[in-house]
Amino acid sequence: MSAQPPEPPVPPSRALSTRPLSVLALLLVIGLIGFGGYRASEYQGMQTLRTDAGHRLDLFGAAVDGIVNRYAHIPATIQLNEEVLALLRKPRPSGSVAAANRFLERLNGHIGSLAIFVMDERGIVLASSNWKQPDSFVGEDLSFRSYYLTGLSGQVGRHFAIGITQGEPGYYVSHPIRDGERVVGVAAIKIGLAGIDQAWDLLGAPALIADENGVVILSSVPDWRYTALGPLSSDSRVEAAVSRLYNNRPIGNFPVAIDAALGPAGQEIHSGGRLGIAPGRALGSTYLVHGRQLSSTGWRLLIFSDLQPMRAQAAGHGALAAVATGCVLLLLLVVAQRRRILRQKLEAKALLEQANAQLESKVARRTRALTDTNARLRKEVAERQQAEQTLRAAQDELVQAAKLAVLGQLAAGITHELAQPLGAMRTLSGNAVEFMKRGNLATVEQNLGIIARLADQMGRIITPLKTFARKSPAIPAATDVAHAVGAALFLLDQRLARAGITVINHCEPGRAVAWCDQNRLEQVLINLIRNAGDAMADSPRKTLTLAAAPADDGVVLRISDTGCGLPEGGALFEPFFTTKPPGEGLGLGLAISRDIVREFGGDLRAEHCPEGGACFSVHLPAAPKEQP
Repeated sequence: MSAQPPEPPVPPSRALSTRPLSVLALLLVIGLIGFGGYRASEYQGMQTLRTDAGHRLDLFGAAVDGIVNRYAHIPATIQLNEEVLALLRKPRPSGSVAAANRFLERLNGHIGSLAIFVMDERGIVLASSNWKQPDSFVGEDLSFRSYYLTGLSGQVGRHFAIGITQGEPGYYVSHPIRDGERVVGVAAIKIGLAGIDQAWDLLGAPALIADENGVVILSSVPDWRYTALGPLSSDSRVEAAVSRLYNNRPIGNFPVAIDAALGPAGQEIHSGGRLGIAPGRALGSTYLVHGRQLSSTGWRLLIFSDLQPMRAQAAGHGALAAVATGCVLLLLLVVAQRRRILRQKLEAKALLEQANAQLESKVARRTRALTDTNARLRKEVAERQQAEQTLRAAQDELVQAAKLAVLGQLAAGITHELAQPLGAMRTLSGNAVEFMKRGNLATVEQNLGIIARLADQMGRIITPLKTFARKSPAIPAATDVAHAVGAALFLLDQRLARAGITVINHCEPGRAVAWCDQNRLEQVLINLIRNAGDAMADSPRKTLTLAAAPADDGVVLRISDTGCGLPEGGALFEPFFTTKPPGEGLGLGLAISRDIVREFGGDLRAEHCPEGGACFSVHLPAAPKEQP
C-alpha cells in the first residue's frame, strides 16, 4: 500500500495576506459598532437633556410665577380702605395722608414687599409704605410709568421696571381705585425679585428671563443683564425711553443670536467663548437652549444646557460598545470555564442551603424564646398598668378628699363668723320687744342700731364671695384699694396656695382711696393675679407682691411677680394676643382690664422688674376729698 502524499503547505505570503484582512474586518466592525453606540447615546442624551430642561423650566417658571404673583392681588384690596379713599377725595380730610401712610406701612410690613403706594389722577404719589425712609416715593411724579397709565385706564397693569428713586428692579402690579364708577387714583405694589436671583443655582445651568420686549432683565450671568435677544423695534425703544422701564440704562446685544420662537427641540448654539459664563460655572462652548413663556407676566425663561458633558458621555458609551464587541470574542474562550464555574456554584449552593437550614433552625429557636420573653413582658406591663391605675385612683381620692377638706374649712370659718352676730341679734331683738312693751323706745332704738351694725358685719363676711359674681353697672365711688385687694386674694387664696406662691401684701387699709367701682376693680385684680400665677408656673421662686400708695396724679397699685417676664414686641394689650398654649386663653383679659381701668379715668401699664419677672401698674384717680 502506497503512502498518501502530504498536503501542500500554505504559502507564507497567503497567510500573511489573510491575517491583516481579518484584523481590518474586526476593527471595522468594532469601529462601526462604536460609532453606532455613540450616535445612539447622543440621541438618548439629547432627549434626556430636553426632558430634564423642560422639567427644570416648568419648576422654575412655577417658582417665578409664585414670587411675582404672590402679592399681585394686594393692589385690588387697597381701594377697600376708607382712609385711602378719603385721601383721594376732594376736599381731602386733614390727617388722611398720615392715616393712609400708616395703613400702607402696616400692610407692607405684613406681606414683605418692596413698597406699596397710591397715586392720584395726575400720577403723583400721595401715600407710600416707605414714607418714613429718606428715599420715600411720596411726592414722586410717576405719570410716565406704563403701570400707572394702565391702572388709570381702569385695567390691571403688570410691568417690570427699574425704580427711579433707588435704582432697584422690581415687578410692578397696579390696580385702579374707584370711587363709585369714577377712577380717582391708582394703587401699585413693587414686588422684589431678589428671591429669583437666589434661586438660579437650583437650575444647575445658566439661565435668563427676558421681558416682553426681549430684553434680559434677570440672569444667572451678570453680563447678560439688560441685553436684547434680538433687535428692538422703534416702538419698543420709544416706549422704554418714555416710561423709563430700564431707568435710561443702555441696552446692548446678546452675545449670540437666539431664535425668537424656540421649538420643543430647542436651539443648539455655538458660543465660541462669547457668552461670558464664569469658567467654574460651565466649560463648554456648545449649548442647547430651551425656553418657556410665562403667561402671567409675558416674560420668557431660557435655560442654556451644556452639551459637552452629554457628548463626552456619548463618546464613552461608544468606546464602551467597541470594547464590548471586542470582548465578545473573549467570551468564546470563557464558555468552557463557565461550565466548571457552574458546577462549583451548584456545589456552593448546596452548602449554602444546608447552612441556611441550620440558620433557620436557630432563628426558630430564638424566635420561640423571644415570644416567651415577650409574653412575660406583656404580663408584667399589664400588672404595672393595673398598679398605676390603682395608684391614680388613690391619688384622685386623696385630691378629692383634700378638696372636700378645704370646702369644709371654708364653710366652718364662715359659720363661725356668722354664729356670734346671729346670736347677738337674737338676744337684742328679744330685748327690743321687752323694752317696747315697757315703752323704753330709746333703748329699742339703740338695740336696733346694734342689730344693723351686726348685719353689716355679716354682709362684709360674705361680700368677697358674692360681689365678684354679681353683674352690675359700674358706679364710681370712694374705694379703699386695700379692701379690693383683700377681696381678690380671698377669692384666689386656694389657687395661689396650690401653686406654692408666696403673697406679700403691702396694701394698708385707708392709705390709698381711689375713685372707681370696687366690683370692677376686683375683676381687674383677679385677672392680673391669675396671670401672674400662670407666669410663675415654671419659676423656681414664686413670689407675688402687691403694694398701693397715693401719687401726685392719683393712686398707684403695683402687682409684681417673679415669673418669665413680658414678651417682646409690645403687643401685650392687643386683643387676642396671648403667650399661653392653644386652648388655655383667648388673649382678651389684659385688653378688657385696661378698658375697665380707662373707664375709671386711669391706665394700666406693664414693665419688666429689675430683679426679674413682670410688674403691672394700675393708675387710678384719687377719691375727691370730703368738704368740711
